[in-house]
Amino acid sequence: QVQLVESGGGLVQAGGSLRLSCAGSGRTFRNYAMGWFLQAPGKEREFVAAIKWNGGLTYYGDSVKGRFTISRDNAKNTMYLQMNSLKPEDTAVYYCAASGLFPAATIDQYLYWGQGTQVTVSS
Repeated sequence: QVQLVESGGGLVQAGGSLRLSCAGSGRTFRNYAMGWFLQAPGKEREFVAAIKWNGGLTYYGDSVKGRFTISRDNAKNTMYLQMNSLKPEDTAVYYCAASGLFPAATIDQYLYWGQGTQVTVSS
């Protein structure tokens, strides 16, 4: 089992940047593909990005391509999401999750979830 904890959310102006972190517990973190999802108020949870267990491959949702970068450091049991050129529509709770599949872009493909971190982008 993997426990996940997100951090790094906050309030930022449009055009700004944030870096989210997802810290995983346990020695099995490196065995899983990882992903980020977002959920805006009143909307369904939406896929953002995924990364293979060794970091060698990544996959992005269309709305964040070219602006967000997913990465991981297995030595630190941590995954990151660098978010640049943020827009008000990026405002949401961001969740990290672990999957046995790659690429995995749907909620049901993920086994473990964090509690989420709030990102608010002001216009």
